[in-house]
This record gives sequence, C-alpha cells and structure tokens, in this order.
Amino acid sequence: MKQAGIDPERVVPLNDKGLPKGDFVIYWMQQSQRLDYNHALQYAVHLADERGLGVVVIFCLMDDYPEANLRHYAFMLEGLRETALDLGELGMKFFLIKGRPEEAIPRLARRASLVVCDRGYLRHQIAWRHGVGRRIECPFIQVEGDVVIPVERVSSKAEYAARTIRPKMHRLLGHFLKPLETRAPRRSSVGIELDVTGEASLEDAMEKLSIDRGVPPAGNFFRPGAVQARRLFQKFLEEKLENYVPNHNQPQTDNCSCMSMYLHFGQISPMELALKVQEHRDDNPEAVDAFLEELIVRRELAINFVRYTDDYDSFGSIPAWARRTLERHAPNRRPYVYSAADLDAAATHDPYWNAAMNEMKYTGFMHNYMRMYWGKKILEWSPTPREAYRTLMWLNNRHFLDGRDPNSYAGAGWVFGLHDRPWGERDIFGTVRTMTASGLERKCDIRAYVEKVGGYILTGSPGRENTGAS
Repeated sequence: MKQAGIDPERVVPLNDKGLPKGDFVIYWMQQSQRLDYNHALQYAVHLADERGLGVVVIFCLMDDYPEANLRHYAFMLEGLRETALDLGELGMKFFLIKGRPEEAIPRLARRASLVVCDRGYLRHQIAWRHGVGRRIECPFIQVEGDVVIPVERVSSKAEYAARTIRPKMHRLLGHFLKPLETRAPRRSSVGIELDVTGEASLEDAMEKLSIDRGVPPAGNFFRPGAVQARRLFQKFLEEKLENYVPNHNQPQTDNCSCMSMYLHFGQISPMELALKVQEHRDDNPEAVDAFLEELIVRRELAINFVRYTDDYDSFGSIPAWARRTLERHAPNRRPYVYSAADLDAAATHDPYWNAAMNEMKYTGFMHNYMRMYWGKKILEWSPTPREAYRTLMWLNNRHFLDGRDPNSYAGAGWVFGLHDRPWGERDIFGTVRTMTASGLERKCDIRAYVEKVGGYILTGSPGRENTGAS
C-alpha cells in the first residue's frame, strides 16, 4: 500500500519497537536537506496526520564530519538556513542540534511517537542510523529518496559497468519516477518546546564549530540552497540543454548543469531534476536522454558501487585486473613525479592540469571531462598507484563541494579502472585507460579552458557565461 504517494519499496523499518502515544513525530534530516521532493519528510507528515500530531525536524551538526572543512560546512549551513525557513512556513519546527545523532536523536525521541529518517550510503551514515536504531525506544523508519530507483530494487550486487546496470534501471524507471506533492502537516509543531541539550543557532553555528578552516567557501561561484539550484537548472534547460550532447565534454564551454554539489547536500532531488528535464523531451530528445544517463544511470551506478563495496574509498576497491596491471607497472619510470603539496599548489609543468586544479580550488567544481584528465595525471605522476589513490582522494575530498560522495569514490575508482575495461598496454598504466595532453588538444579547445579558469583567478568570481553566477 502506498502512503503519501511514496512507493513502499522506499520504506524500511530500522527497529521493531512498539508505537507509544507520543507528542509529535520526528523527522531526522541528514541526507535530504530540503523541503520539496523529500520522501522521508512527506512520509513523516503522513504518519503525523494519521496520529493528529505535528512534525519536528532535527538536524545534528558535528565538528568532525569525516573530511569536511569550512568550504563544505558553509555551503551546507547556508542551505539549511533556507530549508529551516521553508519548513517553518509549513508549520514544522526545525532544531539544529550540536552533537552526534546516535546520542542526540534517542534522547530527543523520548517524547516522540516515532522517528523517520532519510537514507545515506556511506559507512558513517549507515553506522549513525544503526546506532540510533539500537538506542531508540519508538519506531524508527528509513525512507529512501535521494535516488530515483531504490538501490536494492535495481540490483543485489555491485554492477560491473554502466552497460550492465542500464537495462535494469530502464525497466524500472517508469514505475519509480513519479511526482511527489509537498504537503504541510495538519497540525503545526511551531509552538513545541523541547529541552534540547546542544541546540545551536544557524546564525552563529559556523563561528562555534571546531573545523578545518584551511579551504575557503566557494560562495562567489556557487551559492547554496534549493532556490539557487532551481535557478541554475532552469538556466541550463533554457540556454544549454540544446547543445548538451555536442558540448558536455567540451570544458571550455559551460554546457553542464552544475547540480552535483546540490545533489551531494540533498538541496535538490534527482527526481525533481529528472521530471523537469523530461518536459523538454519533444524538443531535445537526444539531450534529455544524455542528461538522464548522467543523472540516473551513472550517478546511481556510483551509489550501487558504494552500497556493495565495503572498502569503496581504498585502492583495494578497484577491480583485481586493474590492481594487478598497475602494480606490475609500478616500477616503471615516471616522466614527472609530484608530491601531494605540489599538486595542491597546482605547481606542475602541465598548464591544462594546473587549470583544472585551480578550477577546483577556486570554485569547488571542475568540469567532468577535466576531472578524468586530472585524475589520470595524478596516477601518472605519483611514485606508486597506491600513493596516487591516496593523493587523489585527499585533493578530491578537500576541495570539491561534491567530494566525500559516492560519485567521488566511483569517479576515483574509474581513474584506476573501475567500471571500465582493459585497454592496450602502456608504461605506468598497464592496461588501464590513459588520457594525454595531446588528446585534450584534439578533442576540445583546451587553451580556451585555461583562459576561462585564468579569468576566475584574476577576478575572484565567475565569468559572464559561468552557470555558477547568480
């Protein structure tokens, strides 16, 4: 039976506790940091309405979120400020709690009828939910809403490549890609008071956090929140979708949606993006299909990889054939060898690579085609493949707004052979695919890309054509 328009395959109980009377329903917001197309929130609203209760929304803020720094916290907190206002307008009180969820949520749930949470796929997100489930005394329900198709519904194992998962997804897409109405609960929770240990203010949370402040916010380039995400996506649909197929691998252009960081923080839903782009199918069917391939097939292939790979963030996660060939060629002489510090400073002999690194450092984003080249060169210029993997992940998670994400881990793995096949054997790479500067010069206007990134550095803000502008 569907409830609140939500397919039951998205809903999983995380404990077997009985239902107490309770004073309210809690939605513990973690992955889905938004109001609209939030399946977990709407499920909580539905259950609250059944019981004549209000919905209280709780977000737990920690100093030690894995590998997060000022850049990530600034983007997240500004987005949460917008979300808190949206929730308040619909009669749902938002609490920002300083503390670990497995400690804070069970304590706050003592007066709750039940708790609903969204779903995350990284090991610490899973551990938090298991920790809450063990300690909570009321029903605890997880609702999966940051993928178009529930992960286990697509496959029960790690898929080899996009070509193996694509037909499985296409068979299910029509069933799961459906609109979701955003409804306010019948009863407001705005007047509810909680004895909240660790309650924090969104206004001063940043100053009180003990975090790495070595990477500045990227606010001049990509501003956070659902309003900005929709503005950027509408611009993409109106001005860039038409040329998406010929230009999406041309880094000197800006024919990309720039939605990755908004998806990472759950500020926009992949369901909303997919349904909006579908509206343009009659005019641009090839472009719509190409975009959905990236948004659904490639993105959810990455989530499939993380779901079924315990060591998804280590060199050991790449395929055995790729590990063997890379390690066999590890003794090969490297034409250049750079330390992690050299790479972080964009201080290499290669102007194309340096431009890509600077795009990442200044904007928190890098054109996807350049991400592939950037990663391949780290592999080529590192003393060993294992050290290359560690360096790549450190730079990726430090600077990218969408770092520390299933797509990051799958993208890093692709550099080393994941979701790919063996190619012709070469020094250093063995049979893992290579990318070269001469290849960039043949396939795109790479010098125009270097000039574009140079403009970011000179002005400290995006150029007129950059989709990050607002």
